Amino acid sequence: MRQINLLFAILFLGLNIEAQNKTFTLEDLIPGGKNYPNLAVKTDYRVQWFGDKLVFSDEDAIYAAEPEKPDNKRLLITKQELGKMLGNDNVNLNSIAFGRGKKLASIGLPRENKFILFNPETREIAFEQPLNREWEHRDFCYANNCAAFTVKNNLFIVDANGKAAPVAEDANEGIVYGQSVHRNEFGINKGTFWSPSGNFLAFYRMDETMVGDYPLVNISAREAELKNIKYPMAGMASHEVTLGIYSIATGRTVYMKTGEPRDHYLTNIVWDPTEKYVYIAELNREQNHLRYNKYDAATGELAATLFEERNEHYVEPQKPALFLTKTGSQFVWQSRRDGYDHLYLYNTDGKLLRQLTSGNFETLSVLGFDAEEKNLFIVTNEGNPVENQVYKVELKTGKRTLLTKGNGVHSPALSASGKYFIDRFSNLETPLNIDLYSTSKPVPVRLQTAENPYKDYVMPEITLGKLKAADGKTDLYYHLAKPTNFDPKKKYPAVVYVYGGPHSQMIKNNWLASLRGWSLYMAQMGYVVFSMDNRGTSNRGMEFESVTHRHLGIEETADQMCGAEFLKSLPYVDAERIGVHGWSFGGFMTTNLMLRHPETFKVGVAGGPVIDWKLYEVMYGERYMDTPEENPDGYRDTDMKRLAGNLKGHFLLIHGDIDPTVVWQNSLSFLDACIVARTYPDYFVYPGQEHNMTGPSRVHLHEKITRYFEDYLK
Repeated sequence: MRQINLLFAILFLGLNIEAQNKTFTLEDLIPGGKNYPNLAVKTDYRVQWFGDKLVFSDEDAIYAAEPEKPDNKRLLITKQELGKMLGNDNVNLNSIAFGRGKKLASIGLPRENKFILFNPETREIAFEQPLNREWEHRDFCYANNCAAFTVKNNLFIVDANGKAAPVAEDANEGIVYGQSVHRNEFGINKGTFWSPSGNFLAFYRMDETMVGDYPLVNISAREAELKNIKYPMAGMASHEVTLGIYSIATGRTVYMKTGEPRDHYLTNIVWDPTEKYVYIAELNREQNHLRYNKYDAATGELAATLFEERNEHYVEPQKPALFLTKTGSQFVWQSRRDGYDHLYLYNTDGKLLRQLTSGNFETLSVLGFDAEEKNLFIVTNEGNPVENQVYKVELKTGKRTLLTKGNGVHSPALSASGKYFIDRFSNLETPLNIDLYSTSKPVPVRLQTAENPYKDYVMPEITLGKLKAADGKTDLYYHLAKPTNFDPKKKYPAVVYVYGGPHSQMIKNNWLASLRGWSLYMAQMGYVVFSMDNRGTSNRGMEFESVTHRHLGIEETADQMCGAEFLKSLPYVDAERIGVHGWSFGGFMTTNLMLRHPETFKVGVAGGPVIDWKLYEVMYGERYMDTPEENPDGYRDTDMKRLAGNLKGHFLLIHGDIDPTVVWQNSLSFLDACIVARTYPDYFVYPGQEHNMTGPSRVHLHEKITRYFEDYLK
């Protein structure tokens, strides 16, 4: 495939202009829209692994094939046959989970209160377990056919016979068991962790009694009702977490003796293959010192601190260790200790055996080992930060071999043996190809090709390129969409869509260069639409990200102004009609740009914006800003209320009134500052909505945003 010049590559989507006569509505392009599912990128079959077998499914049937002969599909089971077997005629075949390494397929039937394991080869049900709508955070263990679940704040297990029993209960509402902790930071997305053979369940216990109640109000009741949440703000008391180990055999729980101070962070929980030890990445509240600790699961005693990591900015562990199961005495650890996200091979005594990857690129994900555990398969952005490629890494030597073909974004799924992987590939010109690779002979076999869902629509020209950051040396990547039916003699208004915060990368060489549906709609409405990843965003290394530490919004705004100056330099952009929109951190950035550069940005729409970092939560806020006591200048300089008097253009703020992420107090406090400063923003509230609008409200939201730009920027 030809190389794409990221600076000047231009894609003309659809060469036959006469065939492109349809125009989009927001119902087509926005999640929650009536026609949105019909314009998704689709293939004829869903493709997944069932061990080392390929499984293809559509609305009517499921087929299987051997990787050596993927075209020789054989029927496994029809929807009608499966419905008869399960006693459910409306079963959705795409809801069935086959999965790498599983011997049985699984499906949940919520309406019938059943979870079922079945063998699609023999068409027999192997196991049934009850479901209950009150059961939340359900975590099924395939080793013992038990499931952990919570009811309110208490933790239970339902066994293979369907009998439920408590694991941990507390009448105090401030004690929470078996749920995600630390506000889902540090890669945490669950609160229970089954041991490999299912003999033990590790679980979080979170004590929030020391955290003040934060009020949210439910206005749907005739008399509005108070709903308190626990929201520890930067510099204030945070919750305390411990880790318990419950024994299935004895019914006893032992808590790990993780010591003081108790407001530290317990992350990346993982069992070793022997089930004798549990490993915890323990991070101090300042988030600049990590200890990787090994605990005796039977006694709770600290067995060893295997290593420590420190950084002057922050340490942010994201992935649990990955154990080699054949020896049980080695594991792979993922860390940014050398400035980029790389892999390190350790033994369980804490000895570093070797660094497996190195260089100026990031390891984006780890897929797993081959059956002999001689090779590890990973995804990196080596060679191009807006692309993903799959590599094989030899554990003995660290030798790295590129497996994937084609410039773009590869999203792989490894088979059980590690002999094959399914690759979902896209780039600027390609909606989706699904290819099959052998990890020993990396020559792709095409399994599926998605049709361009927009082939009948009038499309804009999309450019993927790069600019220099405000430091004059760092490359920043952008995408730009010209208005449909572009006329180079005209001057067009431009809208910058911005996010710009940590844990984000908006620009990639994938389908449409990650152009959002709303951006596509605005190009159709006659706007130049521009987005760029500034310094402070992800997947570019620690220095790139941490340059914003202790003064969020300052360097990011300087970089975004480089993008604005680029827009002004384009002969078809009207420099007097530039607007900006963003949500969450992007709402904070929109506010920054409107207030720090009112001479450039005439119209802005900020959704769910952080206004004052003192009003944001502990874990994220203190990582990037430290505490208000430690960094008073940084908090003062990034407080948007202080700049309220700078507002000159048309500025709309939008917020959900029960937002538990960026609490409503942020934008309300900005309104109060504007009253004092005698400036006049516009405001819109979504009742009963949290941080991100969902369903029909999301379509309404984007119509509201579009109308605002149409009213004041056109």
